[in-house]
Amino acid sequence: MSLEARGLTFAYAEDAAPAVSGVDLELETGELIAVVGPNGSGKSTLLALLAGWRRPQVGEVLLDGRPLGSLSHRERALQVAYLPQSVVPLYDLTVGEVVASGRHPHRGPWGLGNGGDRAAIAGALAATATTQLAARDFGSLSGGEQQRVLVASVFAQQPRWLLLDEPTASLDVHHRVAVLDVLRSAVGRGSGVILVTHDLNLAALFADRVVLLVEGRRHAVGTPTEVLVQPVLEAAYGPELIVVEHPEVARPVVLPRSGLSR
Repeated sequence: MSLEARGLTFAYAEDAAPAVSGVDLELETGELIAVVGPNGSGKSTLLALLAGWRRPQVGEVLLDGRPLGSLSHRERALQVAYLPQSVVPLYDLTVGEVVASGRHPHRGPWGLGNGGDRAAIAGALAATATTQLAARDFGSLSGGEQQRVLVASVFAQQPRWLLLDEPTASLDVHHRVAVLDVLRSAVGRGSGVILVTHDLNLAALFADRVVLLVEGRRHAVGTPTEVLVQPVLEAAYGPELIVVEHPEVARPVVLPRSGLSR
C-alpha cells in the first residue's frame, strides 16, 4: 500500500511563506519513516497533509493511487491513523474509553462494535504498558502516561498507516524505546509508520528511511546512513553537530559539539 505526496505546498495565510513547499514523496507500507528537520521546517504540517487533516493549496496526496481528499472520513480512518503533537480530550474519559475511541471507524452506523474490538483494545493497552491504567481517569495521568495512552488509541485503530507527531517527546528513555519497539513490530506486520521527531538518534536507530526537511522543502531522503551524515546535517542544522558511529550497530550517532574547549 502506497502513500504518495505530489508537489505538496501549504501556507497558513495567503500572504505567508509556505510552511511546506513542493514536497514529493513516495512511501510504502512495511517501513518506518522518520521526518526530521530544524524547528519551523514544516514537519508537523507535512504530517497533517499526509493524514488528510489539512488540504494543500497545491499538489495532492494519493493513497494507493486514489486522491486522499476523495475518501470519506471513515474510509480514510480505516487506512490512516493520525496522532497530532497535542491532543486535548473534550470530556472526562477513562483510559479505557480513550483507547476504545480508536475503534470508532470500525463500528457500524449505530455505533455497534465488532468482535475484534475487545482484542484490539487489550492488545493496544498491553503494547504500550498501559493495561494497569485502564480504569483511571485520563486527566489524572502524568504527561508521559497520557502520551502512551494516546499512542495506544492509535494502535487500537489498526490502520495500514500510522502517522505520529512527536509521540515520544514526553517519555523517559525506557518508554521511548518501548514505543519505538512497538512501532517497529507494526511495521513487521505490514503497516507503514511515519514519525515526526526531533530526536535524530532515535531516527538513526529505528527508521528505515529518513526525510529531512529544511524551510518547508525536502532536503534529503534516504536511509539513516545516507541522510544523517556530516555534510547533509551541516547544511540543515549548521556546524554545531558531529556524527560518529554507534559502538554496537552500523548506525550513525549525532552529538553536539562540546563547548568546553571554547
